[in-house]
Amino acid sequence: MHDSTRAVGPAALEATGIGAVVGPGTADGTNFGTTTGTALVQVATPAAAPASDAGRALDRSIHFWMSRYTLGVSPMALGLAYADWLAHLSTSPGKQIELVEDAWSKAFAWQRYVWGCLDRDGDAKPCVEPAAADPRFRDPAWRQWPFNAIHQAFLLNQQWWRSATTGVSGVSAHHEAVVDFATRQMLDIVSPANGFWTNPEVIERTRAEQGQNLVRGFQNYLDDLQRTAMSRPAAGLEGFEVGRDLATSPGRVVLRNRLMELIQYAPSTPTVRPEPILVVPAWIMKYYILDLSRHNSMVRHLTDQGFTVFMISWTNPTAADRDLSFDDYRKLGVMAALDAIGQIVPKVGVHGVGYCLGGTLLATTAAAMARDRDQRLASLSLLAAQVDFSDAGELTLFIDESQLAFLDDVMSEQGYLDSHQMAGAFQMLRSNDLIWSRIVRDYLMGERAATFDLMAWNADATRMPYRMHADYLRKLFLNNELAEGRYVVEGRPVALTDIRVPMLAVGTEADHVSPWRSVFRLMLLVDTELTFILTNGGHNAGIVSEPGHRGRRFRMRTHKMDDRFLDPDTWLKTTPQADGTWWPAWTSWLAERSGEPTDPPPFGNPAAGYPPLDDAPGTYVRRR
Repeated sequence: MHDSTRAVGPAALEATGIGAVVGPGTADGTNFGTTTGTALVQVATPAAAPASDAGRALDRSIHFWMSRYTLGVSPMALGLAYADWLAHLSTSPGKQIELVEDAWSKAFAWQRYVWGCLDRDGDAKPCVEPAAADPRFRDPAWRQWPFNAIHQAFLLNQQWWRSATTGVSGVSAHHEAVVDFATRQMLDIVSPANGFWTNPEVIERTRAEQGQNLVRGFQNYLDDLQRTAMSRPAAGLEGFEVGRDLATSPGRVVLRNRLMELIQYAPSTPTVRPEPILVVPAWIMKYYILDLSRHNSMVRHLTDQGFTVFMISWTNPTAADRDLSFDDYRKLGVMAALDAIGQIVPKVGVHGVGYCLGGTLLATTAAAMARDRDQRLASLSLLAAQVDFSDAGELTLFIDESQLAFLDDVMSEQGYLDSHQMAGAFQMLRSNDLIWSRIVRDYLMGERAATFDLMAWNADATRMPYRMHADYLRKLFLNNELAEGRYVVEGRPVALTDIRVPMLAVGTEADHVSPWRSVFRLMLLVDTELTFILTNGGHNAGIVSEPGHRGRRFRMRTHKMDDRFLDPDTWLKTTPQADGTWWPAWTSWLAERSGEPTDPPPFGNPAAGYPPLDDAPGTYVRRR
C-alpha cells in the first residue's frame, strides 16, 4: 500500500470506498446528490481495491438473484432468527419439558375428540376453535368425519408451534416475532383447507359439478401463467382504464417536474372555501386510490363540499431515478406544490392532507416548515400515516440490519425496489386472505372473484427508488429518527413538537401496514390540537369510506392542548362510536377551520409560470 496525492473524480472516489464529492447538481436545477467536478484529496490506495470491488459486485449479484426466490426477504435474517431461537430452546430443558407435556396433552385431547366423533356421529365438542379472523374452517362440512379430525389436528399442531416459538427465555423480541411469523407461514402452506382431498368444500363442489370446477381451475391457472409471462393485468381488470373508469374527476395539470405532476381539480360548487387542500398520496401506490370511481372518490367528495383540491401525482421511478432521495420528494413534491398553490390561490393557508407514506412526508415537511417559521399550512390531516415506527406492527419483521443490508444490495443492483418484491411482503402479512384462499377459489373451486375498482388500483403497482427507500427504511423505520427529533432536513434536525396548526389523524382498526395504535402515537409527539378518528376497515378500504358505505362506523375525539394524555385502550373504551363513515365528520372539521366561501380560483397562473397543461389525470399516472 502506498499514499499518493492526486486529483480524483467522483467515480474514482467511489471505487476506493471513501465516497464521492457532492456537488450542487444540475438536473432541473435541483440537487439530487449528484457528483460534479474533481477534488484534491489524500487517498490511501490499497493494491487489492479492484478485487474488493469485484467481490462486492459479486455479493450484490448473488443477493439480487436470491431475492427473486425469496420475495425480497433476506434468508440470512431468517436464519439468524431461527438460530437465536434454537440455541436458547436447546439450553432450556424446562421449556422442552413443557412442550413435551403440551404435545402429549394435545395428542390425548385429539384422540378423545376422535373417539367422541365416532361414538356420537360427529357431535363431539371440538378441542380448539379457529380464531375469529380465520374463515377457513367455518363451513359445516368441516364438522363431518373425517374432516373434523383433520382440521382439529391441524389447529392443535398450530397451537403447539405457537407455544414452541414463543416464551423461550433469552430470545430477542424481534427474533421471536420473526420465528413465530415464519412458522405460521409454513404451517399455512400445509393447511388442510389448501388440499383437494382434505377440503370437504372442494370435494363437494367437484362431486356436484362432475369435475367441471377443476377444468375451469386448470384453465384459470394457464390463463394466470400467460398473463404473468406477458405482463398483462389480472383476469377481469381489463375493463378498468385510468381516465375512463378510474381517476375521472375533472381537472388540469398545473405543474410538472421530473418527480410529480400537480393536478388542480375543477370546482363542483358555485363558491369554494378560500383555503385549498393539497393531497400528498404515497408513492408506493398510484394516487387515484383517492379518486377511484365516481361514487367513492375522495376528490369528488371534497369538491362537492366546496373545497379547491390539488393532488400530487408521483412518477413511477425507473433505474435512472435511483438517486432520488426522501428529501427530493419533500422539495420537488410538497414544497414545489405549495409554491405553485401560493401563486394560484395566493395569501391563504393550505390544508395539507397526507395518506400513508405521503402522510409521513407531509409531517416531516410540516415540522421543517414550522422550524423555519414558514406559515403556509392551515391544518394537517394524516390518513393511516405513521410518524413513530417504534410499534409499527408486523412490517417490522422485515426490518433489521441483516434485512436492510440484503435489500440494499437488491436495490443497488437494479436501481429500485420492484413492485412485485413489495407486494410479496404485504401478501405474506395476510397470506390466508391474499394467497391461499385465492388459490383454492381460482384453481380448485374454479371461480374468479368479482373485480372492482379497488382491485384494479391495487394491481397498478409502482416502484421505489433505491436511495429514497434505503434512507426511509433505515432512518425512519429502523432508527425512528423523526419521532426522536434526530431526522435532519437541510442540515438541521426537525421536531414534530414545532407544529402549531390543528391536526387530524385517522387510523383503521384492521390496518396491517399502519396499525392504528402506531398512528395514535402521534398524540405523544405534537404540542397542538389533535383530533383522532378510528374507523373500521383496513389500510385502504377504511380510508376509501364514502358516505353510504354499508357497515361503516367510527370514533372521533379532539385532544386539546391542556387535555391529559389517554392511552389507546382507554381512548377506545371512552370514545363513543358513531355509525356511518368518517368523511362528513372530516369535511366538517376542515370547514370549521376555513374561511367563508368565495369565487373559485382559475386553473393555474400562466403569468407566474404555472400554465394549465394536460387534462386530469395527467401523464405520470399512466407510466408503467
